[in-house]
Amino acid sequence: MRFPGFIGPSYQLRSINVDCQRCVNLYPEFDETGLAKEKSIGSLIGTPGLSSPLVTLATSPVRGHFVASNGTFYVVSGNTLYTVSSSWVATSVGTLNTAVGPVSMADNGVSLMLVDGVNAWYSTLGSGSMTQVTSANYLGASNQVVYQDGVFIFLVPNSNEFFVSNQLDVTFSGYFDHKASQPDNLIGIFSDHRNLWLFGAKTTEVWFDAGNPPPSTPFSLIQGGFIETGCASPFSIKRIDNKIFFVGQDDSHGIGTVFMIQGFQPARISTHAIELAIQSYGDISGTTAWNYQDGGHNFYCLNFKNSAGVSQGNTTWCYDLATGLWHERVFLSNGAFQRSLIETHSYVFNTHVVGDYSSGNLYQLSSSIYSDNGAYIPRERTFPHMNADMKRMTCYSFQLDLEPGTGLDGSGQGTNPQAMLQFSDDGGHSWSNEKWTSVGAIGQTKFRAIWRRLGRSRDKIFKIRITDPVKTVWIGATLNEGVGYS
Repeated sequence: MRFPGFIGPSYQLRSINVDCQRCVNLYPEFDETGLAKEKSIGSLIGTPGLSSPLVTLATSPVRGHFVASNGTFYVVSGNTLYTVSSSWVATSVGTLNTAVGPVSMADNGVSLMLVDGVNAWYSTLGSGSMTQVTSANYLGASNQVVYQDGVFIFLVPNSNEFFVSNQLDVTFSGYFDHKASQPDNLIGIFSDHRNLWLFGAKTTEVWFDAGNPPPSTPFSLIQGGFIETGCASPFSIKRIDNKIFFVGQDDSHGIGTVFMIQGFQPARISTHAIELAIQSYGDISGTTAWNYQDGGHNFYCLNFKNSAGVSQGNTTWCYDLATGLWHERVFLSNGAFQRSLIETHSYVFNTHVVGDYSSGNLYQLSSSIYSDNGAYIPRERTFPHMNADMKRMTCYSFQLDLEPGTGLDGSGQGTNPQAMLQFSDDGGHSWSNEKWTSVGAIGQTKFRAIWRRLGRSRDKIFKIRITDPVKTVWIGATLNEGVGYS
């Protein structure tokens, strides 16, 4: 029989006896014609890998990057702001007073503005220097800056206030305003479709440019632009496919629900399983997000961290807008799963460029690269429970339907790629010994990956892992089993 639920997400509930699925460094892709092989709904695709470093910056880690309106690519790594050219040559622009933590950048067509939660800096686009903002009218150590309608906009830390620069300038006159409806502190700010989003700890407001004269800011609250959901982390806010995504918090949901804005209303996109994982992390106020598009899939990827920037959970959670499903991305270090290396993303010079959270490396992210800077990528699927009304099943064989014959030419890892299978007979609490089989050397396009004599069980769970640096497309699985008496 064809294995039901082969194509699926990461979804582990309070009890793994209910559901214990994982989808690691793989993501589901549905067949839009409905005519896939064996009537499969689609396949599991290997996530993209990382190239060798495009450039290694002298300071680390990578904290943020930004493509300015004139095409200049700015990167902050460690305590240094760099420009990086299309030939991947980095040039220092200046030195910050901080060396860790996310940064935020925006430009007005003439100058770049940068904030790091302590200071603000500006640099004329294309110049090789930057200047710290020292004006007494700069009202706070903002951790975010956005640009809209001629002004830079900042928030005042530990308050519900925000302030703006002078029009088309990097100077300040002290013009400020505050959230109008509720007194909760501002967490983050975001500009989208010429609307200014003010994310508070418990509520969110949407403002527009009403042209208010000084000394007020030009912005006013939109009628109906009030949302009774706040934001847990400012750097979780991203725009993807003309929608805003963020990790939320409020009095009714608590903390850890992930939302997508539709109109002026938040729609929950996290699942019970994802929320259980998030809420187990504790403090997630330092969480960061990155996003990109590949082959029609828009991915929203979350690295959960506490206020000190320490990773929470040994995985990166990714939501695929094309399918509405979640999967995990991990880096294999000393045999153990850790969060993805990726902290930041920009599409620049026709390249998906990502920054390393643990070094000054910038990499290319590409689906045609099958390792992470030379390190093996573990691709793992833990399937749903398989039972027959709790009757005893005898599993004669398990066959993985995949694209075979993708082994590498030459010698070494990947020339004869292998798949590892384990099974559990107790609901996922313990696992069998590893059972290995080849998935086909180069050119073996009719090869069958099959395991035999897998024992008896009333409730069986299968897990498959591949680490070889080869193209990975899993289509389905076939289980040859016999059902006995209860």
